[in-house]
Amino acid sequence: MARLVFGMNQSLDGYVDHTAFGPSPTLFRHFIAEAEGQAGSLYGRRMYEIMRYWDDDHPEWDAPERAFTAAWRKQPKWVVSRSLAAVGPHATLVGNDLEGAIRALKAERDGEIEVAGPDLAKSLTSLGLIDEYRIYLHPVVLGRGTPYFAGPRPPLRLVTHDRIGEDVVRLAYVPA
Repeated sequence: MARLVFGMNQSLDGYVDHTAFGPSPTLFRHFIAEAEGQAGSLYGRRMYEIMRYWDDDHPEWDAPERAFTAAWRKQPKWVVSRSLAAVGPHATLVGNDLEGAIRALKAERDGEIEVAGPDLAKSLTSLGLIDEYRIYLHPVVLGRGTPYFAGPRPPLRLVTHDRIGEDVVRLAYVPA
């Protein structure tokens, strides 16, 4: 049975914003290794549209960016959207029955499926479907933006923590 893991970079004050801060080279290598080992990714529409950047080749990319691209492109993706009519390569549009579709996906797959996007994570949290929350805590204060937890915070239990690179702490929580 697959496990759903919601993990994102987060500021000290609880916000996620891919334009305000990004991963160091060390953290990016960590994300490459994670992408290589994942059973797939589950996206909401907005996050999927951001990640579609990796579908196009960019001549200025360095070796780590090409490695992430290769890992991202080969893994299956599921996109939860009511507005998209079609999705790109290796992607499947999830229909109206979110709970049924995700329960079936978890039952038919093995490994870790990344959940990307706070709004999708909010919906999956309310359905009790997220198995782990990973916060990559950066020493940045944004003061505003999209919160990591888009809805009520579920009761959580810390299961591990570690430092990645110079200044990022990864916190892993499971529902309590």
